[in-house]
Amino acid sequence: MNTSLQELYADKITASLTKQFNYTNQHEVPKLVKITINRGIGEASQNSKALDNSLKEFQLITGQKPIVTRSKKAIAGFKIREDIPVGITVNLRRQKMYDFLNKLINLSLPRIRDFRGISSKKFDGRGNYNLGLREQLIFPEIEYDQIDTIRGFDISIVTTAQTDEESLALLKGLGMPFYD
Repeated sequence: MNTSLQELYADKITASLTKQFNYTNQHEVPKLVKITINRGIGEASQNSKALDNSLKEFQLITGQKPIVTRSKKAIAGFKIREDIPVGITVNLRRQKMYDFLNKLINLSLPRIRDFRGISSKKFDGRGNYNLGLREQLIFPEIEYDQIDTIRGFDISIVTTAQTDEESLALLKGLGMPFYD
């Protein structure tokens, strides 16, 4: 079952990108590979409830169970021992990736206070886009009464685009609201 973003990509975006960048092969057209969502939880070493709450929030937001990342070595200055949880991450691909991106573009980003769009300067030089969000409350699945602390997280959108211009054209075609 294709979502509206997949159909939009297949019907209109591939044709417009092919015309704009003069691609000779259909496999040259940039496409989405995955969306990675992660959150660092430094306070999880002292507060195990922070880790549990973050796991529940990510599972509600993405519909997928997150992976707990653990520290590789002890750092006394940060009060971190070896092999304790320091973050969580989720990789979304295929159908869940398009569902999450649709929800992000159409529901969550417009719920940010004084939202005028997102910056087009957050590309990494290889066609991938990184976005940092300050709070989890912009997602409709999260109830205000259920959270203990407002925590932000990072979203990385990985594409097959070779340049930032190609990736920008792809994300604009998918409906990402860039302001500059």
